[in-house]
Formats: sequence, structure tokens, C-alpha cells
Amino acid sequence: MDEVATHRFTTHLEFEAHFRDCIARSRTVLQLFDPDFAVFPLGASEVDAALRHFLAGGGSIEMAMHRTAHIERHYPRFQRLLRDFSHKIACRVTSRSLHQLTDSFCIGDQVNIVRRFHSDHMRGEAAFDCPAATEISLDRFEGIWLESVPGLHPTTTGL
Repeated sequence: MDEVATHRFTTHLEFEAHFRDCIARSRTVLQLFDPDFAVFPLGASEVDAALRHFLAGGGSIEMAMHRTAHIERHYPRFQRLLRDFSHKIACRVTSRSLHQLTDSFCIGDQVNIVRRFHSDHMRGEAAFDCPAATEISLDRFEGIWLESVPGLHPTTTGL
């Protein structure tokens, strides 16, 4: 049964489709980890709209990352989202001791997951409505969250 619920992917387009599906299926919390979120489509207007709908419906987002520079430089839509929903989005930056972690995932409501096995590659899997598929990554996220500090604040800079 778990095999039927697991969708393997190897391309960026497949990853993006599963990521959007994870957002659409989730209602309460999205928990994301990636070294820099460079391959996540956080700058896409459709993802911005989906995240706004999710947050306006009562959801919250927890993000952990090694570096914030890519988001700050390339995702102005996400920066606006962070400003507009700062009370529902928490972003944390890992300590240097965790920089060897190279996996990447998005967990939705503790039952949906999109996971890349290594952040340098697109190979991964997605599972929906399958709590067992999220257990390891959820435990991993909780450990990362505890070992990280607040970062990527919704401040106005630049223009």
C-alpha cells in the first residue's frame, strides 16, 4: 500500500508539481528544510497564490535552511509573503554544525511529503496521506529546528 502512495521523481518539473500538490493538500502546517531553497519555486506567482491561500485559511509555515541569501536575492514574492504573514511564517537558520545535512523536504500536516534525497540532485519521492512516509523526515526536522536560530526576518530593505 505504501508503494502505491509513493511517487518517485527525477526532474525539476516533477518536483515542482509534487511540491504544489503538497501545498494544496495541506491545511495546518508546512515544515520545510533545504540548504538554500534554490530549487523550490518560491518565486512563482502560482506558488505565492497557493501559499497565501494556505496561510489565509489558518495554516502556518516553518522553514529551516543553512543560508538565506538565495531567498533574499531571488524571491521578492516570498519576501512580501513573509512580510504579509510574518505571524504565520517562522524561518530559522541552522548552525554551522548542521551544514553537512544535504537532504531537502517539505512536510504537509505530518501526512504529506515531497523529499529529495540530496539537495544537489532532483531524484526523490513524494507521498500523500501517508503518515508513515513522513516519520523520519519529521523527526529530522524537529532536531534541525531545535538546533537552529531565527533568520530571514520580514524587514524592509533596499528599495
